[in-house]
Amino acid sequence: MTLANLGVYTAWFGPIQVLLGLQAAAVAPSHKEYVLSLVTGVGAAVSAIGSPIFGALSDRTTSRYGRRLPWVWWGTILGAAALILLAFATTVWGMVVAWALVQAALNAMYAAITATVNDHVAVEYRGQMGGWLGIGQTVGIVAGAAVAASIHGIAAGYFVCAALLVAFVVPYLFANKDRFLRQQPEPFHWGRFARRFWVSPRQYPDFAWAWVNRFLINLSNALGTLYLLYYLTDAVHYRNPEFGVFVLSGLYALVTIATTLVAGVASDRLGRRKPFVVLSGIIMAVSAGVLAITQTWVGAIAGSILLGIGYGIYVSVDFALTTQVLPPTGDAARDLGVINIAAAAPQAFAPLLAAPLVKAFDNYAAGYATLYIFAAVIACAGAVLVTHIKTVR
Repeated sequence: MTLANLGVYTAWFGPIQVLLGLQAAAVAPSHKEYVLSLVTGVGAAVSAIGSPIFGALSDRTTSRYGRRLPWVWWGTILGAAALILLAFATTVWGMVVAWALVQAALNAMYAAITATVNDHVAVEYRGQMGGWLGIGQTVGIVAGAAVAASIHGIAAGYFVCAALLVAFVVPYLFANKDRFLRQQPEPFHWGRFARRFWVSPRQYPDFAWAWVNRFLINLSNALGTLYLLYYLTDAVHYRNPEFGVFVLSGLYALVTIATTLVAGVASDRLGRRKPFVVLSGIIMAVSAGVLAITQTWVGAIAGSILLGIGYGIYVSVDFALTTQVLPPTGDAARDLGVINIAAAAPQAFAPLLAAPLVKAFDNYAAGYATLYIFAAVIACAGAVLVTHIKTVR
């Protein structure tokens, strides 16, 4: 499962961190920030809609191969094909369509893979499992940045991301023991299907607060990372920004991996989740503050290390917390898909907020200072609001 997660995140973050930014600059150099915002925003909207839908459909799947595996199979094939299509996009709308297809395919996979945890892993071990999933995510982010920094040519980078997606997911497809849906689901009806995605905040308030917390923390993270390539180029004036993204991602990954499993195990042993989430939000806010104030290569390194510490704590413990507040509906993938909207939707909102903030000033220094200060405020808000959850310590 960790290896499959690594493949999905390599295919996600190779484009997001570097390749899409380089492609946007090549297609429309004078409007690169807005082009990148449009492409990533539409893709994130597809992700936010697709994640719960694919999750709910996997809950209903009666295939002889299991409930989840068929979605991982087809997601892998279509995701790799869409990445290759993206490699040949030479217009803004070509990028938009191809990246939306990539997001749809990868979200079908991700919804099925994360639901497998709820199918097989007991609550008392989910912090550790969240840690292992976090390691797969983190290494995938670094692998994506490494591909973009080391492979010459945008198209070649997309081809390598597609190949790594297939290579990392195939072992999961053959090794995973999927659960089967023994009973035939009720007849499908679009109206009832759509209504199932509403989870009442009044009936399930802890689920709602977990959703809000995840949304804010991920919005802060998205605001901080969306323009990292452009931040190094235009504010820090680093001479090799693609390599810079790789270095910062590597440092981020080392620190994240070091803290993720430790935080997950500590949370399991203490039986507490909320204090870890609060701490993670505060550290992420400090990280954004460093990026806002310093705007130097040394400051970027310090900010990346702090972000790795904060997000490393967050990613494992938040996953465990989330699975503990799911409504008792029997639709785990659907509910995880709904709460995953809180991770996907910020990717759509962040571009809408980031581009105007950066471009509102005559110089990039002021624009990026404003962007990262705003990200710090959002992280603090997320840290505070998680304390409203009552059924989890």
